[in-house]
Amino acid sequence: MKLTFLVAAFLTLVSGLPAQTAPVKTEKAVFAGGCFWCMQPPFDHAPGVISTTVGYAGGAEPNPTYRQVSSGETGHREAIEVTFDPAKTSYAKMLEVFWQNIDPIQTDGQFHDIGAQYTSAIFYSDDEQRKAAEESKEALAKSGKFQKPIATVILPGGKFWPAEEYHQKYYLKNRMSYGMYHFASGRDSFKRRYWGATP
Repeated sequence: MKLTFLVAAFLTLVSGLPAQTAPVKTEKAVFAGGCFWCMQPPFDHAPGVISTTVGYAGGAEPNPTYRQVSSGETGHREAIEVTFDPAKTSYAKMLEVFWQNIDPIQTDGQFHDIGAQYTSAIFYSDDEQRKAAEESKEALAKSGKFQKPIATVILPGGKFWPAEEYHQKYYLKNRMSYGMYHFASGRDSFKRRYWGATP
């Protein structure tokens, strides 16, 4: 009798507790699109994106600094790591945002940033991402939008190194200097020419 009462009391207590919500399943995408300051706003504003981090990808030097990467000697590219909710968006959608915010035919950098550290790349984490990246690149090449070959490379993802804190959300921390830099780069005029209104 007492045991039955205790069980009933426990069930009553448990049923009154708030339901435990399952953690959100996330995926990551890593892209190099030239100046990482300029790549963060479009991904920050893309639906389904949870967070973005700018940093360095593709090189062998551990824990590289901005000064080292800027020298072009470490093999890293300026890059962005995008964490997104696959229930609300997709890797294919992240690829769309990427393509619409770079110059995919430029071979020596991106816009007025010249050097290997600014060249565009997609870093895949598994075969599924690799296949999606290859298909999207092929579709862009066949679209006729660009008269030259797509120069963006598709590479296996390695270690992503977050950049120094002052680079994170630079467009929010230094609105005026970012705005001047972004306008002078020619990125927006290129986007309007090829894509019209873009993310």
